[in-house]
Amino acid sequence: PNRGLLTVCVMAATIMQALDTTIANVALPYMQGSLSATQDQITWVLTSYIVSAAIFMPTTGFLTARFGRKRLLIVAVAGFTIASGLCGAAQTLGQMVIFRLLQGVFGAALVPMSQAILLDSYPREKHGSAMAIWGVGVMVGPILGPMLGGWLTEYYNWRWVFYINVPIGVAVVFGLLAVLTESKTQQMRFDWFGFATLSLAVGALQMMLDRGQLVDWFASTEIVVEATLAALALYLFLVHMATAERSFIDPHLFADRNFRVGVMLIFVVGVILLASVALLTPYLQTLMGYPVLTAGLILGPRGIGTMVAMMIVGRLINRVDPRVFLLIGLGMSSFSLYEMTGFTPDVSSRTLLWNGIVQGCGLGFLFTPLSTVTFATLPAHLRTQATALFSLLRNLGSSVGVSVVMFMLARNTQALHAQLAQYANPLNSALQAPGVAHIWNLKTLAGRAALNMEITRQAEIIAYMNDYKVLAILALAAAPLVLLLGRPHDR
Repeated sequence: PNRGLLTVCVMAATIMQALDTTIANVALPYMQGSLSATQDQITWVLTSYIVSAAIFMPTTGFLTARFGRKRLLIVAVAGFTIASGLCGAAQTLGQMVIFRLLQGVFGAALVPMSQAILLDSYPREKHGSAMAIWGVGVMVGPILGPMLGGWLTEYYNWRWVFYINVPIGVAVVFGLLAVLTESKTQQMRFDWFGFATLSLAVGALQMMLDRGQLVDWFASTEIVVEATLAALALYLFLVHMATAERSFIDPHLFADRNFRVGVMLIFVVGVILLASVALLTPYLQTLMGYPVLTAGLILGPRGIGTMVAMMIVGRLINRVDPRVFLLIGLGMSSFSLYEMTGFTPDVSSRTLLWNGIVQGCGLGFLFTPLSTVTFATLPAHLRTQATALFSLLRNLGSSVGVSVVMFMLARNTQALHAQLAQYANPLNSALQAPGVAHIWNLKTLAGRAALNMEITRQAEIIAYMNDYKVLAILALAAAPLVLLLGRPHDR
């Protein structure tokens, strides 16, 4: 009878956690001055949250079974709310990093638990509609985060990026106390070895991805050590999971074909979701000269497209094969990314807005049917653990995607600069044209500096195009995986 209010409460918790993945990004320069941090140090505000959330997300299944979903979710929301308030009040970088770690620890359970609760609260025939509602928060949160963060920072203060969670969190706690029922608990032995090895693997991988671009990847001893630890810990975890009597992650999860294929596809969706935003935001600000608030507004229609597509899917998913929606979503995503390979700094705002809407629709057509199909044939007692892994793979996909495209952007810019610079010589007739001869005069220091800036700019434009092309190919390459999925009623 309280399903509507329960949905509102768990969705508010989901949106809080999803927003905090990206909302602080645009406020980092303001935090840097307030907290007296360097450029490298301030990135720990983002890294600490991502790493702690990634490490503790797989524990959701065990904690739910041991303590009950109501008790766990209320503690998670309350802890996340308190940690958000502490982040807003932080006076030093050390305090901020510690409070962001706490925010990640408590926030880790919010997204997988909200998904599991919605799946349990709605009958099977309405799972598509439930996942459409849940997907709006998960997908739109990271997209609207930069826009909301830019607005709060511009008109109020960067601290409100965190304070905004406090009234929402308090309301959610009281709502959950009123409408959420407690689940059955059971005495279980915690698999410390499995948790330790998986935590080490995820933590080392996240650190490698977040720090790689700053320290020149495998030219750095730090990255080599982190990559080795991640690979060794993952190997030990997989062996332990396959041989232990009661593993931290139940291996029966991977006996379900839909779940196996679903987590591979959500990894790809995670790459496309945040990697494309991570590329477009600096493109708008550095190459097109948009202020931070305008850049955030340009990204807004992407979220609108996602919401519209999810509402359409929620209405039709019981009458149309979900695999059709997945293929449409991958096609639309690939098409929009391919269109971006033709972008230049002269592209119109209208083109950017329409492209964002198409790309948002593509992601909307992907997320809801994928969430429905992945858990359709999975036993109910494995659902909470499965949703935690589902969210973990989406986050890892986002981290891998952002790190790889930024690495490719930097390296391609350098390589293309070297190629284009070969033509910057007195024999090139284009440099002798009346309109540019006095600006790019190779005989003067100012002329050579101006020409070098233009070459760098052109190299960056082409490097961005190459990144968009890789993402477009990835979206198309994932399409054959859809054919391996069974329909929800297939077993």
